[in-house]
Amino acid sequence: MSADDKPAHRPGSFEHLVSDYGAGGEFHQHAGEGDPRLTTAQGVTISDNQNSLRVGAPGPTLLEDFVLREKIFHFDHERIPERVVHARGFGAHGIFECTKALGDITRAAPFQAEGKITETFVRFSTVAGSKGSPDLARDVRGFAVKFYTDEGNWDLVGNNIPVFFIQDAIKFPDLVHAVKPAPDRGFPQAQSAHDNFWDFISLTPEAMHMIMWQMSDRTIPKSFRTMEGFGVHTFRFVNKAGKSTFVKFHWKPKQGLQSVLWDEALKINGFDPDRHRRDLWDAIKAGDFPEWDLGVQLFDEDFADSFDFDVLDPTKIIPEELVPVEIVGTLTLDRVVDNFFEETEQVAFCTQNVVPGIDFTDDPLLQGRNFSYLDTQLKRLGSPNFTKLAVNAPRGCPVHNYQQDGHMQTGNRKGRVNYEPNSWGEGPRAHPLEGYVSFVVKEEGEKRRLRPESFADHYSQARQFYISQTPGEQGHIANALIFELSKCQVEDIRARVVAHLLNIDGALAETVCTGLGLAEMPDPAPAARPTRQDLPASDALSILKNGPEDFSGRTVGALVGNGVDAELLSALKDALIAEGAMLKLVAPQIGGVRDSAGMLHVADEKIGGGPSVVFDAVVILPGKEAELIAGHPSAQDFLKDAHAHCKLIGHHGAEALITATALEAKVDGGYMPLDAASVESFVKACRALRFWDREPTLAK
Repeated sequence: MSADDKPAHRPGSFEHLVSDYGAGGEFHQHAGEGDPRLTTAQGVTISDNQNSLRVGAPGPTLLEDFVLREKIFHFDHERIPERVVHARGFGAHGIFECTKALGDITRAAPFQAEGKITETFVRFSTVAGSKGSPDLARDVRGFAVKFYTDEGNWDLVGNNIPVFFIQDAIKFPDLVHAVKPAPDRGFPQAQSAHDNFWDFISLTPEAMHMIMWQMSDRTIPKSFRTMEGFGVHTFRFVNKAGKSTFVKFHWKPKQGLQSVLWDEALKINGFDPDRHRRDLWDAIKAGDFPEWDLGVQLFDEDFADSFDFDVLDPTKIIPEELVPVEIVGTLTLDRVVDNFFEETEQVAFCTQNVVPGIDFTDDPLLQGRNFSYLDTQLKRLGSPNFTKLAVNAPRGCPVHNYQQDGHMQTGNRKGRVNYEPNSWGEGPRAHPLEGYVSFVVKEEGEKRRLRPESFADHYSQARQFYISQTPGEQGHIANALIFELSKCQVEDIRARVVAHLLNIDGALAETVCTGLGLAEMPDPAPAARPTRQDLPASDALSILKNGPEDFSGRTVGALVGNGVDAELLSALKDALIAEGAMLKLVAPQIGGVRDSAGMLHVADEKIGGGPSVVFDAVVILPGKEAELIAGHPSAQDFLKDAHAHCKLIGHHGAEALITATALEAKVDGGYMPLDAASVESFVKACRALRFWDREPTLAK
């Protein structure tokens, strides 16, 4: 930035950028005398670019909102042929088994009987990157599940984070434009570490809760198999009597939560940008089927009215300590796709795809998504007949309607009747008792662009999330903020974000301010509501407090050389198999090594082709080739990275490599000497996944 470009205001201040504040605490910027007016494509000046048109506060979004419709319509059609967001995805087939019947609460078909099986298709994805971006970008992950129920298809289209950046769908195009590559230069790709994104965030205080999640390790998961999923919004369950119960959906991975460290993510992307895809494919093909429990938070109007925050605000959670998650079923992915394009690329998820027993609420983000998804699928797949594609077609029930023609139509009705009512005695008819009936809600209020005041607290739950993390996890959040904001060229943007952090946690703001080298601490950002200090920490929000109970499904990477102890290698394999884990061999040549008994073991990877970042723990077993391996730069990187990433390190005869990497003085309790008798203790220690006591020493 040149001297002439420096702002004539204190860095981090907001007054020069904000014209007004809405009832929900959102920032509004208004055109001044002589300034250009924001208009629709028809040239009509827009009065409010922050809020959809609704009935009351809160209330349903109106279809007549031509500003919202035009803005999202244009946004949905900006990219062809890949998805505008969630372009990089990977899908698999599976089943959902109901483990607790909910017939008294909902008519929804999957929950009518314990043991009932429903076919599913699941697509995981990143949000910001293109189809060619790497899997381990720091990004939100899509977690979309299509249930092929016997009463139609239900799409639960969620993420691996339970909240979102924005409260109103009218802001979604702005959010995505800001995080996508800049339009003038076309980069950076699949990254939020740039000026446009953080400029938008610094002027969108409602995003700060989501920012805490995004800067945590939640957005760099170890695999799809080790991340949670959430429905994000509050929905309704409706039973046969027409009674409504609010519901929030949670997917809990049976393998426990696990993420990688940022340095690991960078190196994995370089080594294997398809890591998440490969992991899911390999697990299913090996018969190690990934599983998630489906949990629900159920609550009524009385709870909603008494809860400290608005249950319709998509930037808020309901802590599990207040409303426990009740497990009602299990999702198992047991079959890979036959053709990636035909299934994973052509699958079309729409939030408005619900079945009797599931209904919407007036969450303004959900209301906008219900409008947007059908439109974007039409543009992307080129025809309203995308529902005829096998991956999108209902499987558990017949389909009868009078829809006809259009590109790729294959299911026109036979005969003369293509309308209803008709007197020919032909064709399907509506059924008022079995058909879908929306829950009856009386709505009243002024038709205005507004946001409810109950949405105005943007910092209290952000603070709650932060204090719920372990000290190590808090350090990762601070480091992520420093890294991301260091990529911003404009100091004022960096300072404005720190100003928001002051409303979340003073120590966090101080750490980030110091890490960025700001000359002075900015004033706190204007807050529509003061940050509450009384919200308790929630263990459910921490990854490390929700890790796996065992080491099953994980992989140990063994750096081996010729002459490796045969008894030790055999005992290690047996112990890992008993645990449900795997052993991968990394050797000087891909042809493998011969053990001390002369048996040949073919290598899974060559040194340099199997770095320690792709393994959950490592062992160093150089055998008679200790000096050769110690002198190999890639072998040195293997151990140095394992140490830096707090991996458990088993070793036998590894002194030369430890010396070559200058780690003699840094050997700690995470280094475990191995022999045939001690491998079971090593495998049990691996259940902790990492030796976190090492992390504070790494900077020394």
